[in-house]
Amino acid sequence: MKQRLQQIHPLAWTIIVGTMFGRLVTSMSIPFLSIYLVQVLGATPTQTGITVAVSSLAGILISFYGGYISDKIGRKVIMLISVFSWAGVFFGFAAAQELWVFFLVNMLNGICRAVFEPSSRALLSDVTPAKHKLLVFNLRYAAINLGVVFGPIIGLQLGSVQSKFPFIIAGIVYIVYGLVIFLQFTLHRSALPVHTDVTTPRLREALTTTGKDGVFVSVLIGTIFCIMAYGLFDSTLAQYLTMNTHFSNGKQLFSYMLSLNAVTVLVMQYPVVRIARRFSPLVPLILGNALLACSMMLFGLAGGIGLLSFSVVLFTIGEVLLASMMDMLIDRISKPELKGTYFGVIGFNNLGNVIAPVIGGLLLDEFGMQNGPAVFLPLGLIIALGIPFLLIAKKKLAARERDAVQVKEQMDIA
Repeated sequence: MKQRLQQIHPLAWTIIVGTMFGRLVTSMSIPFLSIYLVQVLGATPTQTGITVAVSSLAGILISFYGGYISDKIGRKVIMLISVFSWAGVFFGFAAAQELWVFFLVNMLNGICRAVFEPSSRALLSDVTPAKHKLLVFNLRYAAINLGVVFGPIIGLQLGSVQSKFPFIIAGIVYIVYGLVIFLQFTLHRSALPVHTDVTTPRLREALTTTGKDGVFVSVLIGTIFCIMAYGLFDSTLAQYLTMNTHFSNGKQLFSYMLSLNAVTVLVMQYPVVRIARRFSPLVPLILGNALLACSMMLFGLAGGIGLLSFSVVLFTIGEVLLASMMDMLIDRISKPELKGTYFGVIGFNNLGNVIAPVIGGLLLDEFGMQNGPAVFLPLGLIIALGIPFLLIAKKKLAARERDAVQVKEQMDIA
């Protein structure tokens, strides 16, 4: 293992470590945004859901373009512009006083994330040999959750529910992250791969290619329902725990649930990935979808910390199954000259993050904070709708790879 870690490219380490610190400061602030809007600004659950959802909506509208442009003009320019802009977004959160300003700044937050994330993941793929990609993608995922272990607790201590100081810290950290990325690109410019044998298609051609990829489209639709669970956890569950009088200290409880989620990822990731990699990447996605749906239903039935914690653990195992294999799956089915585009277009699955807070907010407004089953049972059933699409993708991927093997055998014979 030590030898494999030493072979990871310095730029890959920069993304992994930067991701850890980025998620640390982000989880100090963003998860508490919905609580802040409700308790401090007096927004309704539906208004809060729309304000939270706009980040993902903006990301959907721009993510494919950010990934494509990174294929076209290079990762460096796109990553630097987006990371420094992202720092400005957090300072914007700190200065915001009105609901419409939070709406606008959160929209910019989604744009920056949607441009930076696919470009950085494509860069990880660029600089990492095939035999180490699963390790690198999962190190990035572990880094995300290592940051989230401590971020919510620190944010709670810094008063994220009523203070915007954590947003200032996040802005400073992203400035430092950008400077380190610039330095690493400068130091390792000559070692970066240059694809001179392929031509990146025009944007319309790139979107047409991904749109005609039956495996990719089925995965995209199926994971929209999976991603809904994330939006419900961060927005609907946060409001439910905070405003439900059955839970005496909902804000603190929610921060502990976030940390439990991250700790469970760190504990479960290695054994889950060891088992999951023995199967087609779509098998873990299907199982993950089922676990996310079940956990959402249990949130509505939980009357105490015991079942609530069990639900979080179940949710987290589903999340690990989904997240640990998603990047490997996209890397496996994408064309080399369109890797950034594929990583960008898969961002359309964040439509789930757009839909979830709005639906969750409407259900909370309709049934109230005290009626968990009426809110969360329907949400769990909606999430489960992703399973049929992922089963279709599994069947199509098996057929595609079987055909590819037959073609190769025929070429070898010829």
